Amino acid sequence: MKSRWSDSDAEAFVARYAATGVNRDLALRTYTTRLLGSDPKLVLHGGGNSSVKTKARDLLGEEVEVICVKGSGWDMGNIEPAGLPAVRLAELRRLRALKKLSDEDMVNFQRVNLLDSSAPNPSVETLLHAFLPHKFIDHTHSTAVLALTDQPDGEAVVREVYGDRLAYVPYTIPGFALAKSVADVFDRNPKVEGLVLLQHGLFTVGGDAREAYERMIRFVTMAEERLARQRKKLALIKLPANIARLPDIAPILRGAVAIERNEMAGTVKRQILCFRTSPAILDYVNGADIARYSQQGVVTPDHTIRTKNWPLIVPAPDAHKLDDWKKAVHAAVEAFVARYHEYFARNNARTEPKKKELDPLPRVILVPGVGLFGIGASARDAAIAADIAENTVEAITDAEAIGSYACISEADMFDVEYWSLEQAKLGKAAEKVLARQVCVITGGGSGIGAATAKAMAAEGAEIAILDRDHDMAVKAAKAIHSRALAISCDVTDPLSVRAAFDKVVDAFGGVDIVVSNAGAAWQGNIGSVDDEVLRKSFELNFFAHQSVAQNAVRIMKSQGTYGCLLFNTSKQAVNPGKDFGPYGLPKAATLFLVRQYALDHGKDGIRANAVNADRVRTGLLTDEMVAARSKARGVSEQSYMSGNLLGREVYASEVAEAFVYLAHAEKTTAGVITVDGGNIEASMR
Repeated sequence: MKSRWSDSDAEAFVARYAATGVNRDLALRTYTTRLLGSDPKLVLHGGGNSSVKTKARDLLGEEVEVICVKGSGWDMGNIEPAGLPAVRLAELRRLRALKKLSDEDMVNFQRVNLLDSSAPNPSVETLLHAFLPHKFIDHTHSTAVLALTDQPDGEAVVREVYGDRLAYVPYTIPGFALAKSVADVFDRNPKVEGLVLLQHGLFTVGGDAREAYERMIRFVTMAEERLARQRKKLALIKLPANIARLPDIAPILRGAVAIERNEMAGTVKRQILCFRTSPAILDYVNGADIARYSQQGVVTPDHTIRTKNWPLIVPAPDAHKLDDWKKAVHAAVEAFVARYHEYFARNNARTEPKKKELDPLPRVILVPGVGLFGIGASARDAAIAADIAENTVEAITDAEAIGSYACISEADMFDVEYWSLEQAKLGKAAEKVLARQVCVITGGGSGIGAATAKAMAAEGAEIAILDRDHDMAVKAAKAIHSRALAISCDVTDPLSVRAAFDKVVDAFGGVDIVVSNAGAAWQGNIGSVDDEVLRKSFELNFFAHQSVAQNAVRIMKSQGTYGCLLFNTSKQAVNPGKDFGPYGLPKAATLFLVRQYALDHGKDGIRANAVNADRVRTGLLTDEMVAARSKARGVSEQSYMSGNLLGREVYASEVAEAFVYLAHAEKTTAGVITVDGGNIEASMR
């Protein structure tokens, strides 16, 4: 591992934050914390912490000694000075005289002594940092160091590497007791440069930011060098000759790990998947001894709230026996849940006060021959689980290469998993209505499609935007959030549609809502229009809808978690316009298609509904363009944009609202919502 310290970058941080009143110590603390947090081999997703002891002025203008320590909810990789709240140091150090201190009292005392009462809660390891005399302290969960300590003789292994340069502390759950034991160890070894928390992580100390940071890099490098010597490889299993494709297996897995299903209500609480594979991951999941090393537990306790203590293992999927594999997957999930119930009951029996069981489903799935999946309530949560699982693969592979992987005890894992201070990191915000659902929108790069994508995302759905114009799809996706998916797709080409849906499944694990929106209006007198014009219109305005719906149904049935098909049919489906036959005919056929899907797939819990819109201002046309189009049709701009019973313009966002409503409407199928400001000729009933 190489040091990434840069004098010029460090001074730039100092100058940047000086303008906002941040002193040099805190600016450099922010700089090196980011260096540590941006390396996944050191820190992942809110893990680790850092601190600096400095001086600050309180509201009375008096200078006091404080410790600025990473706050709860902040990630080291992008931390700001505000993420390192200042706590009165002298008051914290007085706590060392106590024999016991509850977690609740510790958190309260730390908050009472914040200089800013609105600051985030200081780290649960604040007292550990405070009880030590060093100015700068860094803490990471280095993958390489964990591979050394997560051994039956882990202390002997790391002592061989570091000797007396570091101190060694047996595993203890973070908090007051750990802080006292670490301080006692340092009192006996005042010249050490840091300490190893066995089966937990590494601390380094320094008189300045660079010294603490570069000690961390140096000790991690020593661990990496040890791991590079005398390595043995994992023995591998023999795989089926025809491993199934990712797009064919992901929906099966996603359906198997759905949390709650209410058959009477037709509802289900889904999960999002995030897939990872690499040569290292494949060696791991194909290991002959995977049932042993993968089921021991997490490589560091911080990971358990994201991944649970062990992953689900399923058989290698044979492409020619997917029905059998689906049964095996569901059986494996049932066995996992039963094991989790037993684990909870066994450990809760010794715990006071009693805990409430968390959901018992896995957060990571290992698939021989394929790779691994992270599971979460959102794409972000699934990616976090996958990141940690990938890190776990590296740590356990390295541990097995030099010995045998062994982690903290089951009792210790349970205590961390159900520790209120750990669970608090996950937050308790209520989920939005469409959370955990994957929504695909065709023609999503602009107009009604883009508005619908934005509206669905606002309701919590994961978004995939399909559009022939890839740049427009990317632009629409960026307007939503970084996790929205943009896919180039020609909906008139069945192969392009199949490939696009495969990409959606690869990214999220499945599909729940499809808004088949792509379309265009061809004109012509029906008695003289060229066949080519009519056929092109049918390809886009009918057959494309069928191709999209067929792919969606294929995935939804594989998941077994219901689904929702939504079609943009337009008022032309029921109220044909003069010389608009080439557009209205396929739209009328699509309206019938909606009803056919509702009829044929209601038994699968798949709903099919439509929105009939008319004269929609999409925001894509300038006023001049609207006027020109209206003039060409012989109507005024006002009559075109608001020529309806209400005399009001209709916007793309209002059509989007109708699609969102239908996505919510669990008991509605074969329905049509009209969004046109009132066109009596186009009314359905």
